[in-house]
Amino acid sequence: VRLHNHGFWRPKPLLDTARFTLSFNSRHRKNHQNSQALWKHEAVQKYLETLSKEYQQVSHQLSADSLNDFEQRTLRRRCADLSPIAAAFQEIKEAEREAQELEAMCTELDSRDEKQLLQLALEEKEGLDKKMNMLCRKLFQLLVPKEKYDGSPVILEVTAGRTTGGDICQQFTKEMFEMYQNYADYKHWTFDIVNYTPAEIGGLHHAAAHISGENVYRHLKYEGGTHRVQRIPETGLSSRMQRIHTGTMSVIVLPQPEEVDVKVDPRDLRIDTFRARGAGGQHVNKTDSAVRIVHLPTGLAVECQQERSQQLNKEIALRTLRAKLYQQVIEKQLSQEQSARKLQLGTRAQSERIRTYNFTQDRVTDHRISYDARNIKEILSGKEALDKLINRLLEFAEIEAVTQYLENLQALEGGG
Repeated sequence: VRLHNHGFWRPKPLLDTARFTLSFNSRHRKNHQNSQALWKHEAVQKYLETLSKEYQQVSHQLSADSLNDFEQRTLRRRCADLSPIAAAFQEIKEAEREAQELEAMCTELDSRDEKQLLQLALEEKEGLDKKMNMLCRKLFQLLVPKEKYDGSPVILEVTAGRTTGGDICQQFTKEMFEMYQNYADYKHWTFDIVNYTPAEIGGLHHAAAHISGENVYRHLKYEGGTHRVQRIPETGLSSRMQRIHTGTMSVIVLPQPEEVDVKVDPRDLRIDTFRARGAGGQHVNKTDSAVRIVHLPTGLAVECQQERSQQLNKEIALRTLRAKLYQQVIEKQLSQEQSARKLQLGTRAQSERIRTYNFTQDRVTDHRISYDARNIKEILSGKEALDKLINRLLEFAEIEAVTQYLENLQALEGGG
C-alpha cells in the first residue's frame, strides 16, 4: 500500500502493460510448462501475497468514516479488482493443503500395503491436481489484462504458398480453410465467406471469411503465420516413390471491431468488377457481380465474389478494406510498444513457420511452444483437438505474460 503526500492510499497497478504476446522464450518454456508450475515460483507467491495483503488493507480502509466520495470510489474500484484475485489465491491455497494431506495419506497407505485404498487416494489426488491447474489458470487469467480486440470478430485469410511438385499447397490451404470453418461451427460462431479462389485441381489459392461470435479474436489471434505441411502426394511419381513433399500456406487474422472508425475517401478507391470464379452454379460467369477494390494510397486490394448482388459484394469488400486499414493503424501502435508482436505473415519463409503438419508421422507440431499433438485428422476436423491446441497456446501466452511482468518487477526492485 502506497500513500500520497496527504496520507491517502494510491493503488499499485496489476499487470498493466499495454499488450502481451507470445515471445516464445525457450527458458520460460523450460521452467514454466503449465500454470501450476508457474504458481510454485517464489516470485509469483510473493506477488500474490502482496496483492492479498493489499486487498485486506483496502477492505479495512473502506470502513473508515473519514473518506470523501472520491476516495471511496477509488478504493471500491481497487477492491473490485483485487477481490477475485484474493479469492482465487485462497482457493488454490486450500486445494494445495488438501493435496499435501492426500500425499501424506498415499505415503502411509503405501507403507501399509493398502492397495485398494491407495488406488482410491491416487485417483482423488489426480482429480485434485487437475483442479489445481484449472484454478491456477483462472488466477492468471485474472492477472493478465484482456487485449483490446479479444472480443472482436475477425477477417481470416488463407493463401497457398509456392512449392515444386504441384498442388500440395493448394490442397493443404483448402483443408486449413475447412478446418477453421468447422472450428467456427464447433464454437457456435458465424462464418461468412467473403472471397474464395479455387485452384484448378481441387485445391484453393486464396480465401477469406468474416467470423463473428464470442471472443473470436482471442481464440484465433495466434493462428496467424506460416503453416507447413509435409506429406506424400496421393498421385504422381512422388506418390509411387513414397517421396515426402513440403509446402506452406499462410494465415492472416485481422481483428474487426464492430465500430471501425476508418474514413475512406471514395476518390482514393479504384473499383473493378469481374465475373465470379468458383462454386456458384449457373450464375457464375454470367454477370460481373464480383468486386475488387484497390486503395490507391496504400496499394491494399480486396475482393468479394460470394454474393449474387454486386452491391452486396461491394459493401463486404469495403468492410474488409476498412478492417485492413484499421489493422495498419493497430500495427503502427504495436510497433511503438515494447511488446509489439511480429507480423503474422513475415516473409513467408519456411524458417518462419509457426506450425508443421507432418502427415507421414501423423503429428502436428507448434514450434513456438514445442507442443506435439497426434492425429492430424482430428485436428483438421476443427473440433476438440484443435480447441485443445489453441487453448494450450493461450495458456502459454498467459504464463509468458505473468513471467515477463514479474521479471520486470524484480528488475525494477533490484534497480531501486
